[in-house]
Amino acid sequence: MTNALRKLFRLSLPYLSLATCILSAAGAYGTGQHRPAPSVTLSAAAFDHSAFDRLLKKHVNEKGLVNYKGFRADAKAFDQYLAQLSSTPPAASWSKPEQMAYWINAYNAYTIRLILNHYPVKSIKDIGSRIKIPFVTTPWASEFFSIGGKKMSLDAIEHGTLRKKYDDPRIHFALVCASISCPRLRNEAYTAAKLDSQLDDQGRDFLNNPAKNNISKTSAQLSRYFDWYKGDWNESGQSVVKWVNRYANTKMSPDAKITFLDYNWNLNEQ
Repeated sequence: MTNALRKLFRLSLPYLSLATCILSAAGAYGTGQHRPAPSVTLSAAAFDHSAFDRLLKKHVNEKGLVNYKGFRADAKAFDQYLAQLSSTPPAASWSKPEQMAYWINAYNAYTIRLILNHYPVKSIKDIGSRIKIPFVTTPWASEFFSIGGKKMSLDAIEHGTLRKKYDDPRIHFALVCASISCPRLRNEAYTAAKLDSQLDDQGRDFLNNPAKNNISKTSAQLSRYFDWYKGDWNESGQSVVKWVNRYANTKMSPDAKITFLDYNWNLNEQ
């Protein structure tokens, strides 16, 4: 083989290889032999809270005050969401954030339903006097709804589930008992993807609202939440002061004098 032929052969090799690949592929597809498509794993939320999210955006303002008349007008959509909650309890396969978001939304949604069941009412505490069930003296103990076929109360969600199973005191910034002194009701639903940031945002909002917590370096008038649930705040080497300083713009000294504000149980209505 002459030098010229050798040079021509070397220059042709890449094009021959490319042609071979193209012909092979065409043959495979022409005979119906399809290459397997890459596997795609689609992740879906364990529970879709978008219906509640839409209602909250529509009927809760930036201050967390609720248009209960608006919820009553949208009763069909609201009750459909509650029916979904009732028929779809959290499964063991759900992640911790998915489970927590479910129970927080359930507490807040069923609290709204409780108010609507007795509306108009000036305070959720007034409902207790209307309950005629033996041994049930508060609205939070009333088993007025079911989840997964089991009769439930707001107390069961808060104390029997969220506080008992998940060990996260930030739930107290998220559960809203339909009262002025409660934390702000978010005008969005809690979701697993945003839960951590939502709970932190609730903490900042609650601690820096002077109507609910009045804080200085040497003293603080705090929400009754920090007295009622002091065991939760003091767990795992934490303290009320540490939790307050985590979110408050003004930091308390460890020996600051703490008193507690009177609780305003008036309805959180627009």
